[in-house]
This record gives sequence, structure tokens and C-alpha cells, in this order.
Amino acid sequence: MYKAVVIGASAGGFHALRKLLTKLPKDFSMPIFIVQHISPTSDNYMARFLNKKSEIVVKEADEKEKIVGGTAYIAPPNYHLLVEDDLTISLSTEKKINYSRPSIDILFESAAYVYADKLIGIVLTGANSDGALGLNTIKKFGGYCIVQEPTEAESTAMPLAAIEKVSPNKVLKLNDIANLLVEIDK
Repeated sequence: MYKAVVIGASAGGFHALRKLLTKLPKDFSMPIFIVQHISPTSDNYMARFLNKKSEIVVKEADEKEKIVGGTAYIAPPNYHLLVEDDLTISLSTEKKINYSRPSIDILFESAAYVYADKLIGIVLTGANSDGALGLNTIKKFGGYCIVQEPTEAESTAMPLAAIEKVSPNKVLKLNDIANLLVEIDK
């Protein structure tokens, strides 16, 4: 049984995340950790908007926050989001990775070390290769890897890089990703 989900998105990610998160039911039990590449000066509009539209709780992650199931934690602007062994969240201003802070790879790798084969990693639309190395780490730890169908992605670079680097378990459209998450969570 899986215990957590990590999602990485960049260009086009806001719309992809909205489509995905709004399909999850109120009783969805796993925590979800999200890195969306955004401007360092952005406010938390995305988290507030998605929280209003979703049945699960969607919020910006806080330092040392205890992880709760059925909640989607979005990395704050200009902070890396990490999952800690004690099942709390850590935020970091360490150097940018792949020109990004928050970095998808950093989130995926930290979550893989904590959840190992109980983790689901998802790479969505985006214009660079962030997420491919992290998804590879999830795969090495025995986690389940999903990539958005590149033909559906607003920007194909991230899904294509992830598919090239990792042999994902599934390459799916957003609706099918949501349906699979619901099925796995039962």
C-alpha cells in the first residue's frame, strides 16, 4: 500500500494541477507534496485557489509542519520542499537545482528516502528536465512512477525527459492519473 504522492510541474502546471487535484475525493488518504515552478515573488494564490476548488485540503507548506494524510502541500515560492524522516516538512533556501527553487528533484529524492517503495512520483507538464533524476531515484527505491502523456502536456520537455531517464510504470492523461490515484488509495 502506498503512503504518499509527490508531484512536479512547471510550465502549464497550474492548469494540470487544478485538473488533477479537483478529481480527488474528500476521503483521499495520502499526503501529496507538490513542487510547481513559480516566480520567487509569487504570493500563495495557487494554494488558495486550489484549496477552494478541491475536496482535499490544499495549502502552502510550512517549516516543521507535521504531515497529515489527505492534504496537498505546495512548496512556497523560492523554497525547496523536503520530507523529513520524522514525517515533517522542511523548507530550504539552498542553491537552485536545474535553475529552480523549489526543485522537483530535491522533493522527489527526499521523499524517496523516507517512503521508499511506498511512494508514488508524478511528473507533469514543464519546460525543463527537473524531476527526471528525482523520478529515477523513486524508481530505484521501488516506488511507482507516473508521467503525464506528453501529447497532452502544455510543455512536453519535462514529461519527455522523465520518460527518457526512467521507465515509468505508467504514461497517462491527467484524468487517468487522477482515476489511478483514487483506485490505488482505496
